[in-house]
Amino acid sequence: MQRRSSLAVALGLAAATALTLSACGSGFDDAGETGAAQDDSAGLTVLIGSSGDAETQAVTDAVAAWSEESGTEATLNTASDLNQQLSQGFASGKPADVFYVSTDALAGYAANGSLHPYGDQLSNKDDFYPTLVDSFTYDGQFYCAPKDFSTLALIINTDLWTAAGLTDADVPTTWDQLTAVAQKLTTPEHVGLAFSPEYARVGAFMAEAGGSLLNEDGTEATVNSPENVEALEYVKSLFSAGVAKYSSDLGAGWGGEAFGKGQAAMTIEGNWIAGGLQADYPDVKYTVAALPAGPGGEGTLQFSNCWGIAADSPNQEAALALVEKLTSTDQQLEFAKAFGVMPSVQSAAEQWKTENPDKAAFLDSADYAQGVPTLEGSADVIKDLNSQLESLSTGDPAAILETAQKNMEAIVQ
Repeated sequence: MQRRSSLAVALGLAAATALTLSACGSGFDDAGETGAAQDDSAGLTVLIGSSGDAETQAVTDAVAAWSEESGTEATLNTASDLNQQLSQGFASGKPADVFYVSTDALAGYAANGSLHPYGDQLSNKDDFYPTLVDSFTYDGQFYCAPKDFSTLALIINTDLWTAAGLTDADVPTTWDQLTAVAQKLTTPEHVGLAFSPEYARVGAFMAEAGGSLLNEDGTEATVNSPENVEALEYVKSLFSAGVAKYSSDLGAGWGGEAFGKGQAAMTIEGNWIAGGLQADYPDVKYTVAALPAGPGGEGTLQFSNCWGIAADSPNQEAALALVEKLTSTDQQLEFAKAFGVMPSVQSAAEQWKTENPDKAAFLDSADYAQGVPTLEGSADVIKDLNSQLESLSTGDPAAILETAQKNMEAIVQ
């Protein structure tokens, strides 16, 4: 998930551990509808990339509960390098049965036949947010169930906000208002707004301008669109005015760190910031607001992983049953309590917002959130775009986007 790039700075990936969850029993009796032979004696192996102990323990407990209930043995491992360990498993012909898959890895694994496209077999397939289903659809097939998700919102330091003479009525809903409050919040001690130097943050402005990196059906590169140029020009104007900075220019590893240290009065981050602030900056008071609308209307980015099932799994039927348990409404609400994620199913929305009223803005943006591209090779395109965005304050927005446009066109074709 894209969010992990920032979250890893705050929390780090868990060290590789192995937790065996055992129970007696033989699993399912009949072959599933997948057409793959089912090995009734086979247990399941589950591989995850964890944000920390809370996530590891929560998934461990959930898999253990399913294992006891179903009678199917399950072994959970946390990866130190998920993509590397998945690739090694696929290459050996003995991959984990169930595992996390990021949006940028989906196309590659789907194209080479590593993933079982089980999405349409899910009994709760219509409960997932449509934009998340789109993120895990490849070549017209819904491959895997989104496990949870996050969106970006505006995080505001309430003490600094009040000190600047701002009230609830001043929370920005447009770009002009964002510029105005960023100016009022900027002092010699801190900048008004800071965020990470990457598409996974700057891209929110593109969405607000009505832009995207690909057209709606993913068949055409639209990186250099007038909307995206306008977005980068606006961000550059914030830099030029001295009211916004990249977190790296403040010596911080990500926006949450700059915000937590009081180097910035506002930041643009996902709902995982709650855990980072609680762990490292518990005294910082803040509120969460929807990102202000741009010329194209409301916009934000979303990030997610899905539960992949291996094409080579000998027990896909049991794997599907486990995934349905892990993505059920009740289980996702438990995960939300344990490590701060948002449920990927719409049936959990109202209860999640009731239990997390101060974070409702994250979930309220789900209807218009834009997923990151999932085309094979898009991760490399975005990586190169990130390197160019680092110099946006002195660079030419149109030129930056033109280079990324050519790179994206190459993989679309």
